Amino acid sequence: MAAPYPGSYQNNVTPLTNRKADSTTSPAVRKIGLSDLLDALHQGWDDFKAVPSHALVLCVIYPILGLVLARMTLGYSVLPLLFPLAAGFAMLGPFAAIGLYELSRRRENGEQPTVSQAISVLKSPSFGAMLGLGAMLLTLFVVWIASAQAIYTATFGYTPAASIPDFAQHILTLPEGRALMLIGCSVGFLFALVALCISVVSFPLMLDRHAGIADAILTSFRVVIANPVAMACWGLIVAALLFVGSLPLFMGLAVVIPMLGHATWHLYRKAIV
Repeated sequence: MAAPYPGSYQNNVTPLTNRKADSTTSPAVRKIGLSDLLDALHQGWDDFKAVPSHALVLCVIYPILGLVLARMTLGYSVLPLLFPLAAGFAMLGPFAAIGLYELSRRRENGEQPTVSQAISVLKSPSFGAMLGLGAMLLTLFVVWIASAQAIYTATFGYTPAASIPDFAQHILTLPEGRALMLIGCSVGFLFALVALCISVVSFPLMLDRHAGIADAILTSFRVVIANPVAMACWGLIVAALLFVGSLPLFMGLAVVIPMLGHATWHLYRKAIV
């Protein structure tokens, strides 16, 4: 068993199940609170500071992808998709961070993580399951982008925005713009909720215990059901940090994504017995 990590969660959470449940194949979940979320973020930041070069190597594709997507958006005059693309990172992030979970796991065990150890997650017995769940999240992302495009077309028609100021003016001053924000945010919330429910602890669980897709998704749902307030706060924290990281041409994601990836591992440790 791994040695307790600094800032251990053991005294801050209360098991929802008794000892008998621990012997079953289904992982037991804990009740967590806001203090546990903040502690997970703190430990994630500590991990990022300890291995920043590794985290940046693993996540450099995120800002590059963001820049490419932004250029495509501007080039094809489909500015309305820029915000949905940025928001969609929250759906793909749990899969992109699987190497970071391994780094946090090894550091938790007192090791000095290396890039090769992070890449070794590709050899995990559960990598096929991770890849399958990642494909599900990618499908969810594509459907979200298509939905966002459909909402914009239904609201403003097929006339593209001429520029960013022109698009912002339409959104902020026209009734159609307010309707777009209301409908778009509502639909986006539903997509984000689905992504959160199926992946909040799924990938760390598959990495740590080699769980299958069904078991991992079911456990994530159980964590959300057992901790609705904490999970809602976690979703808001993730969305806020991703938004801030997306502002400087997505370059801030090179810090936000690895920090959230490490923090997700510690959140998993707190939520699962």
